[in-house]
Amino acid sequence: MTKAIVLCSGGLDSVVTAYYVKKKLKYEKIIFLFFDYGQRAAKMERKFSEYFARKLKARFVEVKLPLVEETFGDLLNAKKASKISREDLKNTKEESLKWYVPHRNLIFLSYAMSLAESLDLRGEGRHDIFVGFKNEGKESFPDTTIEFVSQINKLRDAASEKKFEILAPLIMKDKEDIVLLGREMGVDLAKTWSCYVGDEKQCGECLACALRKEGFRWANVKDKTLYQMR
Repeated sequence: MTKAIVLCSGGLDSVVTAYYVKKKLKYEKIIFLFFDYGQRAAKMERKFSEYFARKLKARFVEVKLPLVEETFGDLLNAKKASKISREDLKNTKEESLKWYVPHRNLIFLSYAMSLAESLDLRGEGRHDIFVGFKNEGKESFPDTTIEFVSQINKLRDAASEKKFEILAPLIMKDKEDIVLLGREMGVDLAKTWSCYVGDEKQCGECLACALRKEGFRWANVKDKTLYQMR
């Protein structure tokens, strides 16, 4: 298989997934599928998604989802997040729920599956779909789990004329594993964007930033990310 669609937010997990698809799995042609669903970080997520699409010579495709923005606007556009300490990371479920958009990945994957099948029907060949889901243990969102990936592939079987796979190659890895894998493949990790609320710099305090920092710490890799707060 040589063609892939990678759902990319410009974040550490999805960018490393894209590099893994290109450099380890040897897919030759890649589409970066980016979603603007009204999230506060859309500008920076788009900037870095486009940057890495250029680095991998991938096609960049953007989808705007106004319905998601309209439904979850307040949640998606919080101007400040709770400061998360290292101690707080022992149980992140409550904080994670503040940023949970119900069925977001199901919505994204519906678009990705439609695109994959449309490309095949137009004679452009099979395109497998890749997502950057990672191991969050018992605190995983319900639409980022191994079970979810299994079920979405069953839905694909029921709903699609053409065959393609939906894959999450990093799903059993921890954040530090992803940092190390990204470094091994030459990813400029400082140019990935994790933050929920930052503007030109990542805030350094929200849950996503805290998990990012811990990944670098446990990987024993210098974190060159520009944060508003260290």
